[in-house]
Amino acid sequence: MRTDLRIEDLEGFLDEPVVAVLATRRADASVLLSPVWQEWRDGGFNIWVGRDDVKARHVRRDPRVTIAVAESRYPMRAVELRCEGRIVEDDAEETAIRIASRYVGPDRGRAYVTRWTGAVTLRLEPGDLRVWDYRDEAETMEAWS
Repeated sequence: MRTDLRIEDLEGFLDEPVVAVLATRRADASVLLSPVWQEWRDGGFNIWVGRDDVKARHVRRDPRVTIAVAESRYPMRAVELRCEGRIVEDDAEETAIRIASRYVGPDRGRAYVTRWTGAVTLRLEPGDLRVWDYRDEAETMEAWS
C-alpha cells in the first residue's frame, strides 16, 4: 500500500462522485456515521446538509469530524480527513446544486436541491489528512479477482 501521498497523487479520484462516510459526535460522545455526497474544492471537502440536519447540529455542538472517501475497486484509492468542521451558509444552495449534480446530473441535481430549504455547507479543511492507494500491490489484487 502506498501511503504518505498527496491528493494530487490520486490522479483525479476526488473528482469522481464517490459517496463518503462522515463521522460526527453525538451528545453522549458516541459516533454517528453518515453516507454523504461530497466535493473536494479549494483544498477541503464540502458536504451539503440541511440547516437543521443532525450532522449540522452535531458540528455546531462539537466540530470534531472525520470523513473517509474510498473506492472499493483497484487501485482502492482513499482519503481520510480528521479536522474541525464548520458551518458555511454563504452560497449554500449553489454548493448543494454543484454537489448533487456530480451524483445525479445537472438537471436532476438542481431539481433535487430545490426540494429542500435551508441548506448549509459543512466545510472540512485539512487537519490530519491521510491519502493512500494499493497501486503497488497489483499482483495481490489480481489474485483476488
